[in-house]
Amino acid sequence: MESALNDAIAQIERAKAAGSPIVHSFFDEPTNTATYVVWDAATRKAAIVDSVLDFDAAAGRTRTASADAVIAYVRGNGLTVDWLLETHAHADHLSAAPYLQKELGGQLAIGREIIRVQNVFGKIFNAGTDFERDGSEFDRLFDDGDRFAIGDIEAIALHVPGHTPADLAYVIGDAVFTGDTLFMPDYGTARADFPGGDARQLYRSIRRLMQLPDETRLFLCHDYKAAGRDQYVWETTVGAQRVGNVHVHEGVDEDDFVAMRTSRDATLSMPKLILPSVQVNMRGGHLPEPEANGTRYLKIPLDAL
Repeated sequence: MESALNDAIAQIERAKAAGSPIVHSFFDEPTNTATYVVWDAATRKAAIVDSVLDFDAAAGRTRTASADAVIAYVRGNGLTVDWLLETHAHADHLSAAPYLQKELGGQLAIGREIIRVQNVFGKIFNAGTDFERDGSEFDRLFDDGDRFAIGDIEAIALHVPGHTPADLAYVIGDAVFTGDTLFMPDYGTARADFPGGDARQLYRSIRRLMQLPDETRLFLCHDYKAAGRDQYVWETTVGAQRVGNVHVHEGVDEDDFVAMRTSRDATLSMPKLILPSVQVNMRGGHLPEPEANGTRYLKIPLDAL
């Protein structure tokens, strides 16, 4: 077993003895996205994971209602935000990280492989030379195994590519924020057909996470209510995934998973907000710069995806 995973397991065991972080979730039904505030009760230091900026695609208008609910919670509990964490460059919602950073502070972080994503989509959207493709839109680029802290709570970043090249899982105390790598056990796994995605990498990333202790809490980025389930759910455990994930439970062969995921992805439509989301999120949640008339524009590349 490799060192970063060993470090994560040891951290989880220490956190179970020392006290778990508090995790509060906000679910945005229009984008099926869960945003989290995770915080240390002793120091009241916090991180915000995968925030949402409301976007009306038909009108081309943004709103901050979802982000304002997060701000109200942070201020109401007297928290100090140290980190704004993105698990990857989302294709289904716009990040509210710059707005939250302006209001609450904190460092904006993502995985270092965002540079690959910026290079691919910078070309697709013809972003021009003003768009730096070096990750500089973020304050911190995490590599696999990088350590950080939220108050007295230890945290570590694990690189889990497959859905996109840049996906990270954040292990914060004994809680893991998986991004789109996994969905609820009855729903399965995320697609792997975006540029830079890879179903075989996704399988191996999931197997890596499944080596964490069974009782480890997993907080997911999305839920879509599997058939027969009437409520949204976005928290599970490693053990539940290992035993019950309909796509990748123990015993599922890698080649069989790749074949299933590839054929399934071929039937899926692109996320309805992929074009605005990627243009914004590859910039760290910042909107494109205004043009000569003072208006910001998002592009629609034809036949490019």
